[in-house]
Amino acid sequence: MKKWTIALSLACASMSCMVHAADWTGKDIRLAVDPTYPPLEYKTADGKLTGFGVDIANALCEQMHAKCVWVETSFDGMIPGLLARKFDVISSSMTITPKRLEQIAFSSKISNAPARLVARRGSPLLPDAASLKGKRVGVEQGSSQEDYARAMWQPAGVEVVAYQNQDQVYADLTSGRLDAAFQASIEANDGFLKRPEGKDFEFAGSSIEDPKFFGLGDGLGMRKQDVELRDAFNKALAAILANGTYVRINKKYFDFDIYGAK
Repeated sequence: MKKWTIALSLACASMSCMVHAADWTGKDIRLAVDPTYPPLEYKTADGKLTGFGVDIANALCEQMHAKCVWVETSFDGMIPGLLARKFDVISSSMTITPKRLEQIAFSSKISNAPARLVARRGSPLLPDAASLKGKRVGVEQGSSQEDYARAMWQPAGVEVVAYQNQDQVYADLTSGRLDAAFQASIEANDGFLKRPEGKDFEFAGSSIEDPKFFGLGDGLGMRKQDVELRDAFNKALAAILANGTYVRINKKYFDFDIYGAK
C-alpha cells in the first residue's frame, strides 16, 4: 500500500509537471520593436520588417515552434507597454542594466554593442564632459545613452536633447541643430555613417562601456513573472548559438562577431 501511494504520488507529480510545462507550439508571442535602428531593426523600402534583431527573434520563435507577432512601439514606451501587457517581449536591442532590472527581467545576452559619440568629420569633440560643455548632444528617449549623458555630461553644462526615435537625432545632426549624437556603435555605423547622409560625420573618440549604464549586452525584455517564457527563449538562444543559426544571421549583417565574449 505504501509503495502504491509513493508511485501514485510520483505519477501525479510527473503529470503536474507536464500540465504546467510551458509549450509554445503554435502560439503567438507579441514582440515590441522600434524599426528605426538599421541594421538591427528597420524596414525595407517596401515596408518589410527586417534586421539582425528581427531575424534573431524570428529564429528563436521558430526554435520554440511559436509565431512572432510584431508590435511597433517607440523605444521610450517599451517598458511601460510591456508592464501594461500590450505585448509579451521587448525585442529592440535593449541594454541589460541594473536600472531596467528593477522593473523587468531579461533573457540571456543576445548581442553587445558599446556606445559611441558621432560628430562632424574633423571635429575636436570627445565623449567627455569637458569637451562637450556648452554643446548639444542628441540621444534617443529612454535609451542607456540618454541615462549616461544626463548623469555624466549634463551636470557639467552639456545640453542633452532627447528624441522619440534615432532618425530624428540624425536629422538634427545633419542640419546642424546638434553638435553630436550618442548611440550604440553598430546602429551608428551601419544606420548612419555608411549612408549618404552620414558621409560628413565620423566616430569621435573611443567607445564607452560603463557597466553601470550599459550593462553587459542587449537582451530580450520580459515581465518578471513570465519565468517560463524567459526560460524558453534562453533555451532557444542556446540552441541557435550551438547549431550555427546565430552565426549565419551574424554574417548576414556584420563582418565581426556581434555577440562578443562568451
